[in-house]
Amino acid sequence: MRYILVDYARSHRSGKRGAGAFKLQLDERLAIPQQQDVDLLALDDALTSLQEADPQQSRLVELRFFGGLSIDEASEVLEISPATLKRQWAIAKAYLYRQMHR
Repeated sequence: MRYILVDYARSHRSGKRGAGAFKLQLDERLAIPQQQDVDLLALDDALTSLQEADPQQSRLVELRFFGGLSIDEASEVLEISPATLKRQWAIAKAYLYRQMHR
């Protein structure tokens, strides 16, 4: 799903289709505070950087953001406790926010 959305955003950002960036509304439960939409290309770059730093957190973001999984569902997939997943989710969101606002 991530790659489909990123390819779609790239095609809409290209000059022949208009230079406006495609914005995707975040689910309110997943939104970074005071941030209502996400530039998918910046998110993809930040996720690629996170993948290099911590592959499990990158997978967590993909499951939560692109897969729409809840904390409990994602903890089952990743085979970690919900409490650990919540901590990693908070760290991953902070990392992505920092990378996207450079």
